[in-house]
Amino acid sequence: MLSSCSLAASKSPAIIVPPAQIWPYQVRYREGAQALAQDLFDALDDDLKPFVLLLALPADDTLPARCLEPVDSDLPAAAFSDVVARGRVRQLTTPWPFPDRDDVTAAAIRRKHQGIGIRDAVQETLNALDGQGQYQHFAGWPVEINGYFVTTVLRLLRKPLRAYPSLQPARYYTDGKPLAPSLLLAAMYRFNEEGVKALSEPEPGASIFMRPRESEELLRAAGKTFLDTPAQALGLDPATIKLFATCNTISSLRYEGAEGVGNLLLARRGHPNIEEVFALTCPTELTDYRAVRKLLEMATPDVHLLADGENVYALGRQIGHYDAVREDLFVISFVTHYAWELQHAGHILMRSHYGLPGLPRPRLSRPAFRKALKRTFALTDAPKVERLWDVVLEASRQKHGTLLVITTEALAEADRLKLQCMLIEPVPLTPLITRLVTSIDGAVLLDPEGYCYSIGVILDGRASGRGDGTRGARYNSALRYVESSDYPCIAIVVSEDGMVDVITSVKE
Repeated sequence: MLSSCSLAASKSPAIIVPPAQIWPYQVRYREGAQALAQDLFDALDDDLKPFVLLLALPADDTLPARCLEPVDSDLPAAAFSDVVARGRVRQLTTPWPFPDRDDVTAAAIRRKHQGIGIRDAVQETLNALDGQGQYQHFAGWPVEINGYFVTTVLRLLRKPLRAYPSLQPARYYTDGKPLAPSLLLAAMYRFNEEGVKALSEPEPGASIFMRPRESEELLRAAGKTFLDTPAQALGLDPATIKLFATCNTISSLRYEGAEGVGNLLLARRGHPNIEEVFALTCPTELTDYRAVRKLLEMATPDVHLLADGENVYALGRQIGHYDAVREDLFVISFVTHYAWELQHAGHILMRSHYGLPGLPRPRLSRPAFRKALKRTFALTDAPKVERLWDVVLEASRQKHGTLLVITTEALAEADRLKLQCMLIEPVPLTPLITRLVTSIDGAVLLDPEGYCYSIGVILDGRASGRGDGTRGARYNSALRYVESSDYPCIAIVVSEDGMVDVITSVKE
């Protein structure tokens, strides 16, 4: 996590703080926060382009507000001159939710409650500055350092941010903290919490470091946080209902060697849009994972397991027109082994693959593929682009997944890898031939003209620092090959759960 380790004063050299600084390690803190944001949000969508800024808001009204880091920030400091005063007014008008509590937990909640007003005032100012512009800014919790409320601000591109479905932001935990209406917001909450932890250390930023799998840990935590929302919508206590872990475990189990495929409808019993086919005399707890996995064998495309968030109580189907505003009927779709989706009103809100949550990226985007061809091969000839698109589209329909590699040196690579592939007479790929050659294991090697030279290829390549342990051998071998290639190339990885990744050797 973002963390700062305090050094003993007797061992720390004297540090002279320049007038432009509020504390000695503010640059290092921002750099660490930026690195974490980059890893975390790139894992969700690398078009979000996260950027971290620091605001310094004076506790003393006689001092000016400052855009602390980076020094060339586009945010106008003058716009934040009155946010502390406005925040304090808001704070005074927001009642303390636990008047009778005086324990350690309540004290921590009170400290966060005291920052609500300032954070909200900062966010209001950011919203006004953003308007309908290219970017959207999100304010974190303020932490007081040397007479300033330091606020970590996350900036994301607006267009990709709004491309994903979300629930309404109208539900709250019992302590008044908002529930996350989307996985993206849950990731932001987790990022902000890490920032608060780091800024609250004795010497913030003194030794910020990034552990290799830190962003994955935060992403899993975000998945857990997001699944609290449907739990609360069903009238359950998110503190005791662990839907994310439950769904992961059920999806990981096999029954007599078969992977679990089917839907679990989450709704209160008696929901007007649920019809029971038959009920269980003794409902099965969702945490009785093997029993639920066994029940899933009875599910069909139109008959599903029915659960209230705690127990599976029947098998049945969805009927009538569901009013999405209610947000009280969710679908857990078990796609394949260790892969599942959270759906609401026909929209996929989150996908989980081997315990790692992700956003519902489309199976394949024609504009993104065309952009990759242009960037990698400078290929813009419409007939050639459409020919390759037809090949990739057909490959994406392989239910067991497949791998295509497009490279300018396909013929030479086929010869180099001839001992670990099947060489074929060069042939222009058609949808029919594509369906045939992608039905076996291994990669299909073709050139930008659409000619195929070898099939069943076992790719080689150096180990990549971008490898993903939660993804299969197909994805990681493609990543290694592309990053090791001396020639422009694109790998299209079709996973068994329907995900399609386009990996290019040329970066934007």
